[in-house]
Amino acid sequence: MLAVNFDEPGGPEVLKLTETNTPKINEDEVLIKVISAGVNRPDIIQRQGNYPAPHGHSKILGLEVSGIIKKVGGKVKNFSAGDKVGALVNGGGYAEFCKANESSVFHIPKNISFDEAACIPECFFTAWSNIIMRGKLKEKQKILIHGGTSGIGIASIQIAKLFDSFIFTTVGNKQKVSFCKKIGVNKTINYNESDFFEEIKNSEINGVDLILDFIGGDYINKNINLLNNDGRLVNIGFQKGSKTEINLMKVMLKRLTITGSTLRIRDNSFKGKILNDLIKFVFPEIEKGKIKIFIDSVYNIDDVVNAHKRIDEGKHIGKIVLNI
Repeated sequence: MLAVNFDEPGGPEVLKLTETNTPKINEDEVLIKVISAGVNRPDIIQRQGNYPAPHGHSKILGLEVSGIIKKVGGKVKNFSAGDKVGALVNGGGYAEFCKANESSVFHIPKNISFDEAACIPECFFTAWSNIIMRGKLKEKQKILIHGGTSGIGIASIQIAKLFDSFIFTTVGNKQKVSFCKKIGVNKTINYNESDFFEEIKNSEINGVDLILDFIGGDYINKNINLLNNDGRLVNIGFQKGSKTEINLMKVMLKRLTITGSTLRIRDNSFKGKILNDLIKFVFPEIEKGKIKIFIDSVYNIDDVVNAHKRIDEGKHIGKIVLNI
């Protein structure tokens, strides 16, 4: 089969199409003929050599796919060959065929395309597990979501709206500010024009109950200072670095929770629990059109270099998709 590989870490130009073996499935797995694959920040970090595939995971990039099941393992109960599905996978998505554990596979919701279905797994699994399961978002709370036009940002905003949240987000240009306003964000802050901490602290809101952050660095202390009593800070990445000095007295006095997670290394049972929640609470909203999948751009697999250049630029709004 054809798949995207690279010999040495580096920029987008190291990516190339190669011939490799079609994966063999275990009893609890399905083999998917991939039609579309989502491009995500972990793919970029892995390509750069800073996030090697965990032991037992495919070294081929790609953590989310959609397509048609080609083959099912002997213990698979809920899927058959020919089913149209999406899946969260442990790598291997940038290829003609990809295997997935049954617990992370879902029938594609009604009224959406293969391209749209490929945008669901990594972002909606991550958003739900971190702002609902870990962050314990409640009705009508105030939430700050950094990077509001990223795939995870858009998914998190739309999930937060289901809880009637007051939503803040940060973005890098006026076009992104306008987009966030259209999808229902209450206050969008252009970090290239003003400091998000000052904007929120000096507003009538003053503080927030939950923050989802993948920036880190100098954002960490600002986040802590913005949290209300019993507030929660959930980190899912550290683009500006993971080391800083914090005053734990503030954490103690405000009874704060500082936590974080990464999805890829979690076991199949945990991923299955997230998927069950998504099927129950999110997929019906997707089918009704209340939650939308926003695609920035679509590239053919032989144009994967430009797909990665697009995400490296940081100008995209929504998801970048590869057609296999």
